[in-house]
Amino acid sequence: MTIALSIAELVSAYPTAGGMYFVTKYVVPKKHVPLASWIVGWSNFLGQTAGVTSVGYSVGQMLLAACAMGSGFDEQTQSFNYIPTAKHTVGLSVAIFIVMGIICSFPTKWLHECVIWFAPINVLASVAISITLLTLTKDLNSAKNVFGNVSDGTNWNSKGLSFLIGFLAVAWTMTDYDATTHISEETRKAAIRGPVAITQAVLISGIVGWLLTITLGFCILDGDVSSLLSNGLGNPAAQIFYNARGPKAGLAMWFWVILIQFFTGCTAMLADTRMAYAFARDNAFPFSETFKLMNHKTLTPLYSVWLVVAICSCLSLIALGSVETINSIFGITAPALDCSYMAVVAFKLYYSDYTKQLTVRKGPFTLGKYSMPINIIALCWTSLITVILLFPTTRPITSTNMYVLFPGRVLG
Repeated sequence: MTIALSIAELVSAYPTAGGMYFVTKYVVPKKHVPLASWIVGWSNFLGQTAGVTSVGYSVGQMLLAACAMGSGFDEQTQSFNYIPTAKHTVGLSVAIFIVMGIICSFPTKWLHECVIWFAPINVLASVAISITLLTLTKDLNSAKNVFGNVSDGTNWNSKGLSFLIGFLAVAWTMTDYDATTHISEETRKAAIRGPVAITQAVLISGIVGWLLTITLGFCILDGDVSSLLSNGLGNPAAQIFYNARGPKAGLAMWFWVILIQFFTGCTAMLADTRMAYAFARDNAFPFSETFKLMNHKTLTPLYSVWLVVAICSCLSLIALGSVETINSIFGITAPALDCSYMAVVAFKLYYSDYTKQLTVRKGPFTLGKYSMPINIIALCWTSLITVILLFPTTRPITSTNMYVLFPGRVLG
């Protein structure tokens, strides 16, 4: 929440499609603006693009898990009749990116009509799924096991470090804080609506995410996480739904999970395309003259939209060669985005609050006297968790999981 509040205060003062990338111009001395903006902008764009790719890829995995769930289970071989493959997942993911690109090409008014349903569907479906799972699942785990048992699944021989590495999933979900800011040029009263949307999204997502996490914890069959991770569906959450009451009930609930994730991908791609447009508008891309063009009929940056679709599709192809490598790219999402945000907050603290070299204007959403302590807490947390998230998630460290510490391995 401290990260969200820090971002909300700044984008309230400078609500543009560039988000925190644009704010950089006003929080560093003029001579440092080109370099600082280049670093923040590319970090933000790469983080968002990796995030969009990961969401689209996960939607593909979810759809194939649904196909496996409906294919029937062979008791003799103890496996599903259909087993998802990397080729199927990548092919379906590319199709999903294209559909998302079509939606993000809609006129702003149409986009509003689509996106406005996301929040209520997300909340209502999550609550309904939680109640249904807890009702249908037999032999629920005990509260002592759910809240008191910490498993070291990383082989780092440290439950504390294992717990912190577990924040990778949380950080991946709770990021892209300035997403709403990227469409501020298409929003009325963006200086106040943007910050309110940022803080509300984090608060609601935190509560709903906590509810779902607790629910899934209670519904793990016999508390056996290892067998859940090695299930034939290729998705541990899908296996929990299947275990609750078989394929029919599982598919009925799983449909809403897929829909929510697809909506998430659309909103993430929408923010990413507007960031690409803002970047191209400042001539930061090759062929910026093309990518910054607005379509006269839809009044949306169509070239930037399909640039993002093309990049996401190309990134997903990496999974054909190595699932570990594509997962490492997905893992870049949270560190890259959070560092792009916190760099701007750090610049503001140093040049405006500490040395008084610059005066950063205040928007209608301001933290007042609490601004500095909230900014400092956000910086400290981001500094810690970014280092943790770059650790290999398992030991022993080998050539396949060393990519996190040495990015050259991704290319090698």
